[in-house]
Amino acid sequence: MRELKKPALMPYVCCGDPNVQFTKKLIKAMVANGADAIELGIPFSDPMADGKTIQEAITRALKGGMTPGKALEMLKELRKEGVEVPIFIMTYYNIPFSSGIANFTKLAKEAGADGFIIPDLPIEESDELRSACDEHDLVLVQFITPGCSSERLEKIVKNAKGFLYAVSVLGITGARDGISEDAIELIKRTKKITELPVVIGFGISNEAQASQYVKAGADGVIIGSKIAKIYSNENSVEEVARFCSAVKEKLQKSK
Repeated sequence: MRELKKPALMPYVCCGDPNVQFTKKLIKAMVANGADAIELGIPFSDPMADGKTIQEAITRALKGGMTPGKALEMLKELRKEGVEVPIFIMTYYNIPFSSGIANFTKLAKEAGADGFIIPDLPIEESDELRSACDEHDLVLVQFITPGCSSERLEKIVKNAKGFLYAVSVLGITGARDGISEDAIELIKRTKKITELPVVIGFGISNEAQASQYVKAGADGVIIGSKIAKIYSNENSVEEVARFCSAVKEKLQKSK
């Protein structure tokens, strides 16, 4: 896997919202303006971890005809066109399962993916996909939450590779007004037991929040709903680029 730069800015993008060409343009603009990695969402009809903004993005993408195959093809095109940052496919377990896990991981690797982010796959049920990822040098990113006991946190860390995805709040994605003290405590607990990067997501909507999490010890932030809200309201790649640039600048000053 390509190494994450620290502190990392990892925007989430729903593939195909509203179309493939827009998604490609958006990703390139974000990478040019500070994005160190991309969480590429393959839309799924029952996105249980996602809030209203991302659900609307997923609906638009599905109505536009986006499929897992088309998403992987777009990723392959991005790689051919010079996008080199790590790209992690975010989707729900039904997608790789229904496609055949061995087949899907092979196709993802060939397309240029660095790994998977699967929010509805607990560690206890992840052996098959983790084994397939190991076979193809892909990372299956593990989630940690403020509700993790010490024992569970240690179990997840023991089986993790690449980085850990810290969920800032229990619930669904969506921009929020402040930061979570429970999430800050989670970051500190996790950093005491592992050297893996801890990247935090869910609810981060501005550079001040991102900076506070990095100051608390996070190695990066994931931002999705805020970005989708910007481009869906204004259809403006340039505005998203300015937002990414501002967040990245703030992150660099936070370390």
